[in-house]
Amino acid sequence: MIVPLESGVSPAPNLKSRALDALASLPPFSPILTRLLASLTGEEVSFSKLGDLIEKDTVLAGNLLSIVNSALYARRSTIVSVRHAVALLGINKLRNAVLAMSISRMWNKRPVPASWSMTRFNTHSVACGILSDLLAQRLPVSCGEGAFIGGLLHDIGQMLVGLSLPRQHEEVLRLRMEGERNGIECEQEVLGFTHPELSSEALGYWKLPAPVLTAVLYHHAPGSDKSRSRPGEITLSQVIEAANNYVNSVQISIFATGISDSSDPSLLESMVPDETQRATILEEFKTEYDVMLQFFR
Repeated sequence: MIVPLESGVSPAPNLKSRALDALASLPPFSPILTRLLASLTGEEVSFSKLGDLIEKDTVLAGNLLSIVNSALYARRSTIVSVRHAVALLGINKLRNAVLAMSISRMWNKRPVPASWSMTRFNTHSVACGILSDLLAQRLPVSCGEGAFIGGLLHDIGQMLVGLSLPRQHEEVLRLRMEGERNGIECEQEVLGFTHPELSSEALGYWKLPAPVLTAVLYHHAPGSDKSRSRPGEITLSQVIEAANNYVNSVQISIFATGISDSSDPSLLESMVPDETQRATILEEFKTEYDVMLQFFR
């Protein structure tokens, strides 16, 4: 049951600090994840060293072999070597897969309140990461290499609120179910801040590149994102917004039925007006999502 906060009670000034403190209680990034995140800033990463590290993580190694032998890659023969799998995936796909699986394993170590579903959060996040990345591969997107991690972590602020501030989280849900205001307005009223702000600060805590922080900060208001560096370029915040809306429109949502969320598929249609190209992207999205889904059920 969702219990309303007492009327007239202002949000405590340290609510954001309490939510961010939850990051410090998570396990530290693995050496594999640390090396792959470094590649986002252009640092060279040795496939040989990555292979050595991944071989020591039996769960991750097994998952990567499962991915490279899946319908996504349609290999004629089974790949049994982790080093071979790493080479075939390439740095971008490897980074995406390891990010998705490693970070979700971190979340799953935390107890969750009844109002929060870690499974829905993980599947929504991975879906947004995959679609954002596919769009960035085909469109003139600023900081396109950050599309997957931006899509993957754009809603981490909502998770931090759900885990660290369950009472306030339930109050936000109650206001959202009334349907008169959007989620951002409800968060501002109850918390005094919004989940994009919190998500961006969390990514800053992990020292992710500034363009990714900016994209996550503005993923509900890309018109305020002034990071476009060339005429005709699409901002990363626009890509994440379109991916988030499409994913919600096909019912891959953080929230259970009854709570409205940003779900306008026309944003994707406007971004990719060519119907054939859009169909190709969405077909690839479904294939890749279906492969990754097995690791988050």
